[in-house]
Amino acid sequence: MAIEVCPGLDRRTVEAELTARVEGLLGTHPRIVGRALEVRIDEFHARTSDFAARVVPGFRAYQRQRAELIATERARLRIAEYRPRVMASFVRNRLVDEVYLPLIGDNLARQIGAAGDAKRTDSNGLLLLVSPPGYGKTTLVEYVAERLGLLLVKVNGPALGHGVTSLDPAEAPNATARREVEKINFALAAGNNVLLYLDDIQHTSPELLQKFIPLCDATRRMEGVRDDEAHTYDLRGKRFAVCMAGNPYTESGRRFRVPDMLANRADVWNLGDVLTGREEAFEASFVENALTANPTLAPRDRADLDLLVRLAAGDPTAQRDRLAQAVRTGRVGPRAGRTTPRARGPGDGTRGEHSVHRVGRPVRRYPHRTLVRPPGLVPRHEPDRVPHLPRHERG
Repeated sequence: MAIEVCPGLDRRTVEAELTARVEGLLGTHPRIVGRALEVRIDEFHARTSDFAARVVPGFRAYQRQRAELIATERARLRIAEYRPRVMASFVRNRLVDEVYLPLIGDNLARQIGAAGDAKRTDSNGLLLLVSPPGYGKTTLVEYVAERLGLLLVKVNGPALGHGVTSLDPAEAPNATARREVEKINFALAAGNNVLLYLDDIQHTSPELLQKFIPLCDATRRMEGVRDDEAHTYDLRGKRFAVCMAGNPYTESGRRFRVPDMLANRADVWNLGDVLTGREEAFEASFVENALTANPTLAPRDRADLDLLVRLAAGDPTAQRDRLAQAVRTGRVGPRAGRTTPRARGPGDGTRGEHSVHRVGRPVRRYPHRTLVRPPGLVPRHEPDRVPHLPRHERG
């Protein structure tokens, strides 16, 4: 460049190395040969210029096109609908930890595998939960799927109905049933990191439920439909799990009976039966769920709940100073944080007044003549006092 711009400059010959060799490199780049990289000054500028002018813009255009394609496919497949959403009111109480999670965990360990040395090369099994409405089957499955990072494909049993016996969407009797069949085929096609959940199976056909029997074996193959053609889904070695849930009775009032072939191979749990001998945890779950609805009453520590229940039952071994929440807030003892109105007599110079004492706070006095009082505070010596009424309005 200097020669072209300034041709009149004096010139002299300089001897220098135009190549260099960098040793001791680690990597898989094609230019690294034998842990060494050859660098040539005469071609370095041309190569880097081409990289900046052609490769970098091309790679950025590829990233933009890839992001747009992924967003389009996510919208088409409705991936957002399959993200598990745990209810804000869900409480992981003793009943969940000690009863429900061990049952589900043992089955899912066989279906999707366990971490560490307990991992098995073969996967099999199917989970079937039966209980009356309100036991929290769906909420529990959503929580487990969210914690495990699985897509949760929920299939509505009443929408399928007894008329659906095939996994071919074209044979569905209506659009709603066709959509539910498409969900099943989507879950089978996705394969990895999927939890297929069929809810209210008492409203479905036993013939449809029996199509999931091969998943209980080590073969893990299931017939389905993809692109309007019959297809065999191979789920061996994949993190794929199936869970079904139903009620003991059908819509006609008859007792729901699990198909024998499915009941013999799946893990069937009646959540009402597994609570036998766990009445204490079941009753404590109601208390814990109710307390968490109030941020003031919600115990920070689960041990506090057990201690509060023992205190309420009159257990002499239970001590208030063992409450973890009270120790942190500095309120320990029967009078901690209590508001106590105290009446003043006529001889102490404060007739017609009462004071409010709160631990750790200054004393404040409120005259009886004033109508401004803290809400809910009534002096002990006048519990039924009402505002003054005119003489002609008194009874």
